[in-house]
Amino acid sequence: MKDFLCINDCPAELLKELLQISAELKSLYGEGGRDLCLTGKVLAMLFEKPSLRTRISFQVAMTNLDGSVIYVKPEDIGGIGKREPVKDMARVMSRYVDGIMARTFEHGTVTELAAYATVPVINALTDCSHPCQAMADVLTIQEHCERIEGVKIAFIGDGNNVARSLAFACAKLGMKMVVASPNGYELDDETIQAANQASAGSVLQISDAVQAVAGADIIYTDTWVSMGQEEEKQKRLADFAGFQVNTELVKAAPDDVKVMHCLPAKRGYEITDEVTESPNSIMFDQAENRLHFQRALLKKLMS
Repeated sequence: MKDFLCINDCPAELLKELLQISAELKSLYGEGGRDLCLTGKVLAMLFEKPSLRTRISFQVAMTNLDGSVIYVKPEDIGGIGKREPVKDMARVMSRYVDGIMARTFEHGTVTELAAYATVPVINALTDCSHPCQAMADVLTIQEHCERIEGVKIAFIGDGNNVARSLAFACAKLGMKMVVASPNGYELDDETIQAANQASAGSVLQISDAVQAVAGADIIYTDTWVSMGQEEEKQKRLADFAGFQVNTELVKAAPDDVKVMHCLPAKRGYEITDEVTESPNSIMFDQAENRLHFQRALLKKLMS
């Protein structure tokens, strides 16, 4: 394993190993222990999109493992791939640092970095994929449901990068996912076909949110208006009417259903404040587990 770019590229055994390392390190640090496996190592963090959870969780994870980070904003280097080609950046940075984490718009930027870098490259989010988020989500599901196999996720809303990564995680790890989206916002057919080829019947796309949550262990939602889609805001708010995760929708699911959101949440749009603050919500456990999964990922890739 050199890079971590897309869950669909990873064998199930590797994903399970990363989950096991995540749980072990979470327990170790919870008990006051430390793992100094990255002493002297440096991670470069490239950001095209701003972030709260991604930046802080990766920086804390590296610090926990006794490494250090360099935070690189687009303006610091004249834009990723603008002042100089991505392939040149990758080869130069490989001479300076021990790993590269990139949060970009285009997925091709991350794959090109990985193709030319001689150090590990981590996809911390692209418009196509968000594998670190999805694996932190699986860790959270494992903790709250006490299993992964057979868990049903109802993903309500836009068939976006998070939905795509979750779909591949479900196919690899024995879960089922039903995606409920308005017309024109469905998860793409290529992803659904690839997921179902890996594990038959693992992902289903429908247009009825109430039907999706029936029998669900997890209700999952994400913002309707992602970064770069601000000009579409009013149209999207109208198109997603009826797909809000609210008390009525939660009542259509089993009483012990857990509600997840990868954050930031726009309360009153894709999810209500009441549901966010309800006992069903495990959103902040989910956010915390970004740290625990990424700490395991860094150990696996860089130690």
